[in-house]
Amino acid sequence: MRLESVELRRIRLPLVAPFTTSFGTEAERDILLVHATTSVGEGWGECVAGASPLYSSEYVDGAQDVIRRELLPRLFAVELLGAADVAELLRPVHGHPMAKACLEMAVLDAELRARGEPLARHLGAVREAVDCGVSVGIQPSIGQLLEVVEKYLAQGYRRIKIKIEPGWDVEPVRAIRERFGSIPLQVDANTAYRTADARHLAQLDAFDLLLIEQPLPEDDVPGHARLAAMVRTPICLDESITSARAAAQAIALGACSVVNVKPGRVGGYLEARRVHDVCQAHGVPVWMGGMLETGLGRAGNVALAALPGFTLPGDTSASDRYFHRDITEPFVMHEGRLRVPAGPGLGVTVDLDLVEALTTSVERLERERSPVLQKR
Repeated sequence: MRLESVELRRIRLPLVAPFTTSFGTEAERDILLVHATTSVGEGWGECVAGASPLYSSEYVDGAQDVIRRELLPRLFAVELLGAADVAELLRPVHGHPMAKACLEMAVLDAELRARGEPLARHLGAVREAVDCGVSVGIQPSIGQLLEVVEKYLAQGYRRIKIKIEPGWDVEPVRAIRERFGSIPLQVDANTAYRTADARHLAQLDAFDLLLIEQPLPEDDVPGHARLAAMVRTPICLDESITSARAAAQAIALGACSVVNVKPGRVGGYLEARRVHDVCQAHGVPVWMGGMLETGLGRAGNVALAALPGFTLPGDTSASDRYFHRDITEPFVMHEGRLRVPAGPGLGVTVDLDLVEALTTSVERLERERSPVLQKR
């Protein structure tokens, strides 16, 4: 197929409640949507980069800029484009996996819709529904944390994850265990610790956690290997896993025994599937991470989470966990699970009226034409 034009649309979508991690607090999402028109039909993508370069070096303004200046011209230049070609065509541009991922996502959606194939089937899904976990941000007090956890357990979530950082780790976990017993529980540090904190982190071994996610900086894979030898709780890598090759290297070093898969972080759903395949070949379980996606990204994540190696509940929460109203039909949890979309492509429909109401700017780019930017 041929890529004819792309619309880069920015929307602002308020969150149900502010979400706090060691990187800061978000009350709304500034989201870049990609709407691709091809010779065989249309497709949608979503960029998961945040407003500021805190989780990673990418941020939404930068993603839009590199898409406009560097990435799209490379895709417009080819006459026959398939989703499987996107990563190789964009490889000369160093970095920017989230920007690349949303373009691949839109092309993949268009390609699969044109041939009537669901994304889940294309990726190799083996389940019709996936278990739901929920991620709980850092709360103002332990009492408020317990209230939030109780609410999500009552809703049927099958796993609780809480964010931790120095000064907010052992005691919150202890309080949850004392109140709720042996529920599936894990913690996420988002790189907030250093190897000198190993003895402190080892105190978490007493609470039978599923895993400790990304305790050390993303570039300290050897440090994670040393930490893994000092604590009993399984170490899971998130930010450090930037590709299937990075996953293989981390596993070989003994730096992790679990991997969090985020398509935006590794450059797209096709590379995310390769990360899954590498981990499965090494007997390392994977689970689906979350980046506060709309229904577009959630649809893709749920499809990927239906692959056989995803044996732990992911951050695949229902739409109402984050948004009062999603930009697609909402994902609704039933008995702690979300249905895998069965329609072609991403399998969801964008609410164009709502997207229009949320839009702050639109930039349209076409083959051999200059971009047109409309501010709202």
